[in-house]
Amino acid sequence: MLITSRERRRWVIPKGNPMAGLAGHEAAACEAWEEAGVRGFACPAPIGAFNYRKRRRSGGTKELTVIVYPLAVTRQLPDWPERQERQTRWFGLSEAASAVEEPQLQRLIATFRERPALGLAGNILPAIRSTTKERFPMLGWFQSLMPKQGKFFEQFDAHAATLVAGADALARLLHGEGEIADQIAEIHRREHEADDIIRDVLQDVRRVFVTPFDRSAITDLIGVMDDAIDQMNGTATSIQLFGVTEFAPQMRDMSGIIVEAARITAEATPLLRDLAANSDRLHELTARVIRIEGQADDIHDEGIRLLYKQACDANDPMKFVIGREIYSHLEKVVDRFEDVANEIQGLVIDHA
Repeated sequence: MLITSRERRRWVIPKGNPMAGLAGHEAAACEAWEEAGVRGFACPAPIGAFNYRKRRRSGGTKELTVIVYPLAVTRQLPDWPERQERQTRWFGLSEAASAVEEPQLQRLIATFRERPALGLAGNILPAIRSTTKERFPMLGWFQSLMPKQGKFFEQFDAHAATLVAGADALARLLHGEGEIADQIAEIHRREHEADDIIRDVLQDVRRVFVTPFDRSAITDLIGVMDDAIDQMNGTATSIQLFGVTEFAPQMRDMSGIIVEAARITAEATPLLRDLAANSDRLHELTARVIRIEGQADDIHDEGIRLLYKQACDANDPMKFVIGREIYSHLEKVVDRFEDVANEIQGLVIDHA
């Protein structure tokens, strides 16, 4: 989503000044609404920054640094404060990178990727552990000629889609968007879909002769992906059991990180089809998941600290017990996404 600037009418991203009382990602989300009319879930972890020279009314310029936060857009409103002052437009990635002037912003936009088209080589040539090829070169040659069977890559993609849908429903739940019961039902439904997918994967692992990776690598990766949706389901179940209807800002921030981690996973799984060609991008994506997991830990700790203080002030120990239960599930969701990143990094190291 790009918008036009007020004076020069050039294409830029929504941005503005820091706002008193709001964290950076919250101010960014507010600017996105004011300038572009988009609503969604902001991730507290920035994806980068760029510099540009802002023209002042006096005629001079001043160099500013813009910190960029990802916003998972859920909708664009029919009206917003600056609708009459700017144009808004959704761009393809390469077109968006070409439309903006700032080189650093161009590079930042270019780091986003479309889902890659499936190539013939990615579907036919199996990845074989280097140790196996070194010990049994003839076997490695023989396996390289055999077509892969099963639908492991499609299953990874399908499971990643359940993670994105589940994370979105969890964020809507914690942000108070829609009926709580509807969002909980959506998370439960996505968890059941994920169970069907992992069941198919485990069946294929047993029956398929040639697999793209070691069987243990396949089961480990799909296993930790499934653990992530299970913990989302656990969060929803706890909220339902305890009848919680209000959620702390730190819980909402953790859901923003979960949404971001799910989208990174959905970008990463198609790249597994060609580890050698996509190794650099997979390292970038997995490194970001690991970084935002550390930020989620900080948010979790701050939330627990404030929750304990509030419970003590209100002389309500059950408030702390229930809140800690929800925080625990949220933390485990992010931890499982870190496990997914580690599994993918291991595949890259072994095969690329």
